[in-house]
Amino acid sequence: MANKQNFTPEEWAKVLEGTIVAGMVVSAADPSGLWGTLKEAFASRSALDAAKLDSRSNELVKAVILDFETAEGRSSIQEALREQFTGTKPSEFIRRSLENLREVSAIVDTKAPGDADAFKTWLYYISEKVAEASMEGGFLGLGGVRVSDAEKATLADVAKALGTAT
Repeated sequence: MANKQNFTPEEWAKVLEGTIVAGMVVSAADPSGLWGTLKEAFASRSALDAAKLDSRSNELVKAVILDFETAEGRSSIQEALREQFTGTKPSEFIRRSLENLREVSAIVDTKAPGDADAFKTWLYYISEKVAEASMEGGFLGLGGVRVSDAEKATLADVAKALGTAT
């Protein structure tokens, strides 16, 4: 079972980034306005909380969540994301996010092969929950669709980047 000690500090930082990026990339694909963005952020956080409480979560998922619960872990991720994404346009943000997820996939395949599939499935689950969190294209919560075409396309790109089946 893999944990933080299986990774270099740089690899571990990338794995942590991927956990946040998995949700953010879907939000960037089809921005939902203030209320929708809040719902999507809540969905991402809820996915982490659900995994924390799930006794079936693998050790790598638990190790990532444990790091997010520390002030040091949160601040290092915020700084890394700020450096990587500040000032980027949505299309560039999506491109960089998918590249990040490809890197995370390669890292966990190499360093945590026994936990890699479950971990990458969990990252995809985060993306999916964010996509489903807010109605797209409606007005004041009426009409619209649960997952927009842009979000569906981005979910497919996320699955491809992670090497997961959808």
